[in-house]
Amino acid sequence: MAKRPKVGKPGTGPVSQFMEEHYRHFNAAALMDATKGYARHLEEGGKMVVTLAGAMSTAELGRSLAEMIRQDKVHAIVCTGANLEEDIFNLVAHDYYERVPHYRDLTPADEQKLLERHMNRVTDTCIPEMEAMRRIEAVVLEEWVKADKKGERLFPHEFMYRILRGGKLKKSYQIDPKNSWMLAACEKNLPMIVPGWEDATLGNMYAGHVITGDVKNVHTVRTGIEYMMELAEWYTKNAKPLHRGKRDGIGSIGFFQIGGGIAGDFPICVVPMLHQDLQRTNVPLWGYFCQISDSTTSYGSYSGAVPNEKITWGKLGIKTPKYIIESDATIVAPLVFGWLLGW
Repeated sequence: MAKRPKVGKPGTGPVSQFMEEHYRHFNAAALMDATKGYARHLEEGGKMVVTLAGAMSTAELGRSLAEMIRQDKVHAIVCTGANLEEDIFNLVAHDYYERVPHYRDLTPADEQKLLERHMNRVTDTCIPEMEAMRRIEAVVLEEWVKADKKGERLFPHEFMYRILRGGKLKKSYQIDPKNSWMLAACEKNLPMIVPGWEDATLGNMYAGHVITGDVKNVHTVRTGIEYMMELAEWYTKNAKPLHRGKRDGIGSIGFFQIGGGIAGDFPICVVPMLHQDLQRTNVPLWGYFCQISDSTTSYGSYSGAVPNEKITWGKLGIKTPKYIIESDATIVAPLVFGWLLGW
């Protein structure tokens, strides 16, 4: 296995040099512009929120994202419930995963056979139900029940942090812990927002345990509106104007969006909510925006909306640096992070 380059000054490593030489036009140039804009935002004292949609944890984005967190180049994460839990699934059950490179050729009968083996397919990767999902369910259920009996209420990510810190899973690690972005986030106590957690595997399991009475109070796990309230206070406290030349007044919190959907739409709305609903008009707009997306710009799609559309909603300003990289995030995101890490 190739040795990972050491962390260095952004843009100086062999991967970075390759990008500088060859990534000069079209989406490749957009990638470079967005990456250097990210670096500039941090250099000016800004912070960055990274949002994760899709199945980026199963795609093992932790191999680059974890180091970004450790190097203080990510200051908050917004992710789907699937990404929250699937990084932990991979941490403890990686050896049981199966890759299906010919997934495009699978018949309905082939898919049924995977179901019968309890192998849940995500494109070309099958997640083993018993070794991953049920193993984590057993551990987190203990924490849900304990909290329920004590009258505690925690967010989904706080339960995961508690489990990781408790060490119960440590003997089951099957990957290098440095490649788990959740472990890196836990070590930093990184602020995290998980909108729509209810539709994730553990969210479904939680609903089942409330129905059966294992957990008495459905509100033991905090979700949704309370996450938005937490985000509103975090943004208000941390967002300051950046002052540098023509960018005077740009906000200090940047927004790096991987994919679309609720992971992106939920957090970006906090700014118009602060301005229009809470009248906190002194809070600056987002100070940087980049989205990696393969959605086409059409048919009312949020994921396919160009960044300028967000000006009309009071999310971004005219001067906010805006980028869109129309490509596969599993290819693009590690390159962006690699350049920023000096790989």
